[in-house]
Amino acid sequence: MNDHSMKESLRKYITPLFPVPTSQIPGGKLDHKIKCLLFDIYGTLFISESGDIGILKNNLEKTKYLSDLLKKYNIHHSVQSLLNTLVKAISIEHRDMKNQGIEYPEVNIDLIWKDILEFEDPGLVRNFAIEFEMLVNPIYPMPDLKKLFLFCKNTHIKMGIISNAQFFTPVLFELFLDAKPQTLGFHPDLIYYSYKFNHAKPSTLLFEMAEKKLRTMNINVNSVLYIGNDMLNDIYPSHRTGFNTALFAGDSRSLRLRKNNIKCKDLSPDIIITDLMQLMDHLD
Repeated sequence: MNDHSMKESLRKYITPLFPVPTSQIPGGKLDHKIKCLLFDIYGTLFISESGDIGILKNNLEKTKYLSDLLKKYNIHHSVQSLLNTLVKAISIEHRDMKNQGIEYPEVNIDLIWKDILEFEDPGLVRNFAIEFEMLVNPIYPMPDLKKLFLFCKNTHIKMGIISNAQFFTPVLFELFLDAKPQTLGFHPDLIYYSYKFNHAKPSTLLFEMAEKKLRTMNINVNSVLYIGNDMLNDIYPSHRTGFNTALFAGDSRSLRLRKNNIKCKDLSPDIIITDLMQLMDHLD
């Protein structure tokens, strides 16, 4: 299936979603002029029912749709059997990677699916994986994304991504915004997807890599703002790296305050925003 056919196939899974307001109040201030914005994706740029990459464990409301998907790909498993196998395979891979010294491991989901499905065609594996993801973790762009990206392009503010992600994550920009991330203004050297490095947030690895790259662009940490919806996965590692931090508290489904996590106990973001367009107030 070519890219156009795949995108057309995925459109049937799209259902408009809208942010669910939180009780958080926008506030805070930045002490330095911002030259670069780094974004989380799931729950920040895109509304996400799970708040992250989705793996369906307990919610079986979509069992019928998943059953239809299995029939489409001639997969002879029950939905529950397949889900159990997936969760187990990921757990085993995480365990093996932790034994190799990776504190917060990230799998390559297409390789996991390849072993489970035993398909010889890697393209078929990827097609199934992205359709599965669209079913178990519906997403939709946050309001005014293109307007924010255009503002950053026009004001020469660099944009990057540091996100827990899989191979299909960049496709979401094309599916919903009709453009690749680079076309929307994201710098190709500032895009860090966890699956490419086997390390997931809240590891600081991807943030440290971004900090080193930004230094070569003559942008220091004081001029960088990281935006994410999770105090542990986003605010903690970006703060440790020295970046300014913005907690995106615009959707109650994905807001993660992590008040009981020791790493977040005395941690506060520099600013809180409840709408991405509020970033413009801090970018003068």
